[in-house]
Amino acid sequence: MKVSEDIKLVLQNLSAEPGVYHFYDAKEALLYIGKAKNLKRRVSSYFNRKHDSFKTTYMVRKIHRIETLVVDTEMDALLLENNLIKKYQPRYNILLKDDKTYPWICITNDSLPKVYQTRKIEKGKGQYFGPYINSEIIKTLIDFCSELFYTEGWTPNKYLNRIALNDDEVLNYNEIIIEFKMLLKGNTQALIDKLIRDRNNFSQKMQYEKAHVVNQKINILKKYQHKSVIVSPTINDVDVFSIVSDQDYAYVNFFKVSNGAIIQAHPMEIKKKLDETNEELLSMAITEIRQRFHSTSKEALLNISIDSKWKNLKISVPKIGDKYKLVNLCFKNAKNIQKDRIRKNEELRHRLDKKRVLEQLQHDLRLSLKPRHIECFDNSNIQGTNPVAACVVFKNAKPSKKDYRLFNIKTVSGPDDFASMEEVVYRRYKRLMNEGQDLPQLIIIDGGKGQLSSALKSLEKLNLHDSIAIIGIAKRLEEIYFPNDSVPLYLDKRSQSLKVIQELRNEAHRFSINHHRNRRSKNSLGTSLDNIFGIGPKTVDTLISHFGSVKRVLEAQEDELTKLVGKRKADLILERKNLK
Repeated sequence: MKVSEDIKLVLQNLSAEPGVYHFYDAKEALLYIGKAKNLKRRVSSYFNRKHDSFKTTYMVRKIHRIETLVVDTEMDALLLENNLIKKYQPRYNILLKDDKTYPWICITNDSLPKVYQTRKIEKGKGQYFGPYINSEIIKTLIDFCSELFYTEGWTPNKYLNRIALNDDEVLNYNEIIIEFKMLLKGNTQALIDKLIRDRNNFSQKMQYEKAHVVNQKINILKKYQHKSVIVSPTINDVDVFSIVSDQDYAYVNFFKVSNGAIIQAHPMEIKKKLDETNEELLSMAITEIRQRFHSTSKEALLNISIDSKWKNLKISVPKIGDKYKLVNLCFKNAKNIQKDRIRKNEELRHRLDKKRVLEQLQHDLRLSLKPRHIECFDNSNIQGTNPVAACVVFKNAKPSKKDYRLFNIKTVSGPDDFASMEEVVYRRYKRLMNEGQDLPQLIIIDGGKGQLSSALKSLEKLNLHDSIAIIGIAKRLEEIYFPNDSVPLYLDKRSQSLKVIQELRNEAHRFSINHHRNRRSKNSLGTSLDNIFGIGPKTVDTLISHFGSVKRVLEAQEDELTKLVGKRKADLILERKNLK
């Protein structure tokens, strides 16, 4: 699947943290909202593999813009995804029912508090903990709460019916509830340690089914997150703003919280004109965003302190608790907006640098076209053995490794670099023409006038000599040769043009040498065994696997060889050994 350069840049710079992603089409319509444990890996997977579903394939083709929100945990991503899908109902999402909620644990405000599971939050009834991804986690926690009472001597009847016979029992009951609240606030390790002891005891008694049940509870608790600011009963209808800035820009992130849940997020980038302070810029952003989204919230949570200029709007900068965590999450996303802008600026500078390099190369080599697509060839052989060649490709002054090609020389015998170059250049461009692929604007030959003339012959055979520029570079003095011109060009050693040409030449040489070494190694391994008449590839594999190398095969005793491959083949190997 062809991916646009803008999307490629976004994928390269995505965070590896948990979060939620939005896909938009060219008309800015929201296509899909998804969650991810690792944003970079998950979002990239849409573009680097084939999808079984036609619906998914069609959606990916329509993606024009990607937006992400970073959160702290995978559970936060799940909850935020749920909230946003309900609000926006993107076309390609399975729509969630409006009454879909997550379970909580409620501890009532009674003198003897009741502990129970609920999906409905009733204000003033008690303290709520959660939300939880599933009921299994809640069951494990409530079971543990029961065990806390039973270990203190409470009977199931007294605990479940909350029967306290005296003041001491009332005090003990509430002390146990306080311990359980501490557990729900994050101290799960005590529970996990106890369950591990229970599991080990069951295992020692060979009660493996019970041990398995306890082990499942341990695994659930290890994944458990006790609290999420994505959905919180302690935060109602508020606007959350965070700002971060640098010399040229300010970056503001906005969360809309309604009924305890984040239902909207919006990033804003502000170009500084004068020396505006963060306070001034944030005031402007709050006014703009609240008007744009028709916000009527009476409280705004910020990461910096500013004077309130709005009627009926309370401004606060929380320092602790859920509100602080929410502001911190908002600030984290503002920082991500800033990082994204910095990366884009760096990429833009990089592109401009590459553009200038190509313009300079065009000028220095007197080319009619800007050489966006350059190919470089190099030969490699030792005294004519195992001759190979390589072609490396640069596009927009960067290596395009998927387009690199290797060649085994087929029509040339002996050490003839000129004929080898003529062969590979002809094969390369004959194939590109047959397949209707794009041709380069510039060809570089690693070698002097001889190799260049040979390559030019192939272009003339293909009638390409007038449409593709070709040069040769001689290593010793870095001389640049042009067709039908005996006088070389010497570029300044500090020239960017020369550096690009050298980079191409060195890359082609590296690629060619590696291929030559691999081929030579493969052939040298086979000369001692593969060429023995009567010894086939399977026998060679058996021998090498057993002895480890050709040398050890030839050093082996007759009885060892006979036992492994039989007497007839052992005699053939020993005969070759004696000839050596």
